[in-house]
Amino acid sequence: MTANSLSAVDIAITIAYAIGIFILAQYVTRRRPELQTSTEGYFFAGNQLPWWAIGASLIAANISAEQIIGMSGSGFRIGLAVASYEWMSAATLLLVGKFALPVFFSSGIRTMPGFLAQRFGPSVRYLMAVFWLAQYILINLTAILWLGGTAVTTVTGMDPMLAVILLGCFSLAYQLSGGLKAVALTDIVQVSLLTLGGLIIVAVTLSRIGGHPSPAGVIRGAGELMRQFPEHFKMILPNSSPYYKDLPGIAVLVGGMWIMNISYWGFNQYIIQRALAAKSLSEAQKGIAFAGYLKLLMPLIVVVPGMAALILAPEISRSDQAYPTMMTLLPTGCLGLVFAALVAAIVASSASKINSIATIFTMDIVKPLNPAIPDGKLVVIGRFASAVALLTAILVAKPLLGSFDQVFQFGQSLTGFFAPAIVVIFVLGMGWRHCTTAGAFSAVAVGFAASCLFYLASHLHQHPSPDMVSHWVVSHLPDMPFLNRVGWVFWISLVTCVGVSLLTVEPPSDTAIDLGKIDFKTSKAFNAAALGILLILTALYAIFW
Repeated sequence: MTANSLSAVDIAITIAYAIGIFILAQYVTRRRPELQTSTEGYFFAGNQLPWWAIGASLIAANISAEQIIGMSGSGFRIGLAVASYEWMSAATLLLVGKFALPVFFSSGIRTMPGFLAQRFGPSVRYLMAVFWLAQYILINLTAILWLGGTAVTTVTGMDPMLAVILLGCFSLAYQLSGGLKAVALTDIVQVSLLTLGGLIIVAVTLSRIGGHPSPAGVIRGAGELMRQFPEHFKMILPNSSPYYKDLPGIAVLVGGMWIMNISYWGFNQYIIQRALAAKSLSEAQKGIAFAGYLKLLMPLIVVVPGMAALILAPEISRSDQAYPTMMTLLPTGCLGLVFAALVAAIVASSASKINSIATIFTMDIVKPLNPAIPDGKLVVIGRFASAVALLTAILVAKPLLGSFDQVFQFGQSLTGFFAPAIVVIFVLGMGWRHCTTAGAFSAVAVGFAASCLFYLASHLHQHPSPDMVSHWVVSHLPDMPFLNRVGWVFWISLVTCVGVSLLTVEPPSDTAIDLGKIDFKTSKAFNAAALGILLILTALYAIFW
């Protein structure tokens, strides 16, 4: 089976996309130039985003090269079970829209560290602001650029680091040109292109398996894939699966994945920032529901191509090569469109991360330390922070990620070190007035320590050492799957936070959230959309259980 490289037509399509999206961002910006000179305008789009822009921007920020290439690689190695990250996210979004957004809107929150400052004081704000900056730069942005560079290299033959640099520079220019409004309003184009490109690669790969370029060929291809690899179509992995440690069976539905998703979708700056830029709470909730439906579609686009590689390219040595390899099987024109869609995903998600890095750095570190600083200067500082963050991500990309087979799973495991404690301090900070600053600090410290200890135990179980400490750890701590560790650390952090809070002074009453004064009622449209998502999820898990 021959593989195509980019032809002149494919290159022209990609260049046309790049120029077009940059011009569109400039047009959006110049319609309201005043949004470029204030923090509210640059970082929060002047609170003018409609629901469709919010939903599209949420998905564009989420479905990055890290997701597309990483999850496709996991689809190749593990199968459809990895789709739980996407499908359970749809349910999580409903919880965020119903319960978290009303609290944030009623409290006038602009950033996640800002909520922690309002509830627990500046010390927790600075701690978590530094943590999020480190995560966004060293894990998220780095993974997007490295996996994006991997795809570009596979398709074009370009040097990987050159690809990383070019993608990063274009993403930075795109973000700096217009702030959040330009990013969010052009994301509808990005998501449309991503969806179209994803459906094309699914249709082409399945029809190749089916032996005919037609809808009937696609159906036959899907059937053949299911016949040859039935174990790859199970959502709930058995204990005997070699990948049970990545997705531990029924615990996926009732355990740590909920913690990971709630942390990501509910208390993550570069996600929540889009909802906080909405015209109103109702508009934000409609955008959340729209994003939920898009999440239901994502496994078809990002997981199935990796599964198709089981038949079309079984010789692949590294999982993360699955999606780029499937791209090279596309005909001229289609390859250019899908390549442009992948670049769109890389640019959109990178720009989102860069914008949120700048937002946290300026609003949660620079401004609190110098409240009198003018808005215009804060925007300039934010742009400078964006450039520094990008340069850092480019420099550490290869040393950090160059040796990993499944970068998506690696990124999830690193994020899981802090996710349980983050969920604890936000949920208790919102819902329990007795939660104290000392309790929040303790939850973060103990949660991180417990995560490190469980990780060490898992490592020593797989790589035994004869020393006494290693023997004690292996004897007393089990080798738990990653998501189960997240669940246990959540309960440890919760008990720690509650216990320390009860032993310390109660915070002043004006720092607690009065849930009785918050209206949690949602519109009929949101309720109907939520019911639809839950029914579809029930059907999907019933079919592929």
